[in-house]
Amino acid sequence: MHSGNITIENITKIEGSAGLDVTIENGKVIDVKFKIQDSRRFYTDAVKKKPLISAPSFLSRICGTCSVAHLFATIKAIENSQEIEVTEQTKTLRRLAYDALMIRDHALHLYFFVLPDLLGLDSILDIPDDHDNLGHTLLHDSFDIKQLGTDISEVVIGAAIHAPIPTIGGFLKLPDESKFPELLERLEKIRPQVLRGIKAFYDYDASLEQDVDYVALRNESKFDFLEGTLISLDGRKIPPEKFLEHFDVVVVPYSQSEGYVFSDNHGNYVLGALARINLNKDTLNPRTLDDTKEFLSIFPSKNIYHNNLAQAIEILHCVDDAIEILKNIKIVDEKPIKKPLKAGVGIGVIEAPRGTLYHKAVIDEKGVVVDYDVIVPTSQNQIAIENDLKKYFNENLDKNEEKLKFDAESIIRAYDPCMSCATNFLKIDWIRK
Repeated sequence: MHSGNITIENITKIEGSAGLDVTIENGKVIDVKFKIQDSRRFYTDAVKKKPLISAPSFLSRICGTCSVAHLFATIKAIENSQEIEVTEQTKTLRRLAYDALMIRDHALHLYFFVLPDLLGLDSILDIPDDHDNLGHTLLHDSFDIKQLGTDISEVVIGAAIHAPIPTIGGFLKLPDESKFPELLERLEKIRPQVLRGIKAFYDYDASLEQDVDYVALRNESKFDFLEGTLISLDGRKIPPEKFLEHFDVVVVPYSQSEGYVFSDNHGNYVLGALARINLNKDTLNPRTLDDTKEFLSIFPSKNIYHNNLAQAIEILHCVDDAIEILKNIKIVDEKPIKKPLKAGVGIGVIEAPRGTLYHKAVIDEKGVVVDYDVIVPTSQNQIAIENDLKKYFNENLDKNEEKLKFDAESIIRAYDPCMSCATNFLKIDWIRK
């Protein structure tokens, strides 16, 4: 293919709507546009003038599948604005709830969206109904893994999506400890299935490497999605409250989302499970470390397809972390911590399934939201996605159109982007010049 336009109107098997335009002249790619197409929904404007107590539940509606991430980021931002320090029990139960989120969300992405790419198929519906088939086995593993994540969420926070129990200062209701033994038994039982998935994504031989930096939260004492300092492979250390001092917005005129680069050198960066394992693999649960030594040896990696493997390893970490918590926690009766309302600014930075999520709350003296800001990981990954696609097309223009389409989508899916919660079918137009 020497010249022409490649247009993918809707990328399939991602969360939300995105498209791709590629312009080729004289055998070279001269332009790539990765377009996030979901319309803006103005949650951060709509939350203004509302009492702070309503903000977490309201802003969790930004996303369905990872609503718990937005819920906890909002709670953290509000708590920081009010100088509320929660109890160790609350921190532990939030960690358990977050383990459940990662187990469920990563399983959805890996087994329902990426597994067809690994098998060279279009959809999980094309996986043969054959018990000796690896795809069949992995798909049925995914049902068990995803269901377990959902069930832990329901026990700890009341629901896997738009959970009603977490609140500012703690929990409205504490979990029923009598349900812990069954969850423990199921977590132990699921480990071989999770390890089978790790091996499958380790064997997935797709590769696309870029010389790019990686950013994630790091807690020196444990692998942590909720607490830490932002670090990067090149040695940056960024306190969460200084987030906006280190990243600049880039207007992307053809997309419904802005992009982000480092403020000092305007370099782009990558977020997500790959960044977390690249930067924090030494802090994984000891049991996870023991059982994944072979797979962890390839990290740090700059192959974006290894984001899938990193997610599979994070599932095992979350299983092992949940086992550790459920074995040791003793629930004591306590109420959410409350303080007199005050004016303040609070930052909540956590690791969502897809990478670093930023929430900023500005509260007045009456406890009303004056201003709110959210920066999601897919926006921050947008420029890296475009650069990867440009590199791929420049190196593979000799391939046929169907192969180019399949690989382009698999690259985008490797980032696990989340534009909204709808999955769309693909329409592609090829216009030759």
